[in-house]
Amino acid sequence: QVQFVESGGGLVQPGGSLRLSCVTSGFTFSSYAINWYRQSPQKERELVAAISSFGENTIYADSVKGRFTISRDNAKSTAYLQMDNLKPQDTAVYYCDVARVGRGQGTLVTVSS
Repeated sequence: QVQFVESGGGLVQPGGSLRLSCVTSGFTFSSYAINWYRQSPQKERELVAAISSFGENTIYADSVKGRFTISRDNAKSTAYLQMDNLKPQDTAVYYCDVARVGRGQGTLVTVSS
C-alpha cells in the first residue's frame, strides 16, 4: 500500500525557517523523482521543487529559488524541503508527490507575524 506522510508544517514568522519531511512506503522510492507542490486558496497549484531519483538534479520555482532546498534520503524513503527566509506569500498546504504513484495529504505552512 502506497503511503505518503508529510510533517513539519506550522506557524512561523516572516524570515523564519521550517523543514518539511515526506516519509513514504509501498513503492521503490529510489526509482522515482520527487516533487513538492503547494496549494493555497488564492492561487493555483504550484510546483515548488523537484529532485531526481538519486538527487543529482534539482529544480525550483523562481519564487523560492535561493530560499528553499529539496533533498532526499533513499535509505529512509524520505524527502525533505528546507525552507528558509519564509515570506507570507509562502503560506500554503505543501505536499509531496510522485508522478503515477501518489501524493500525500499535505502539511500546512503559515507565515505570519
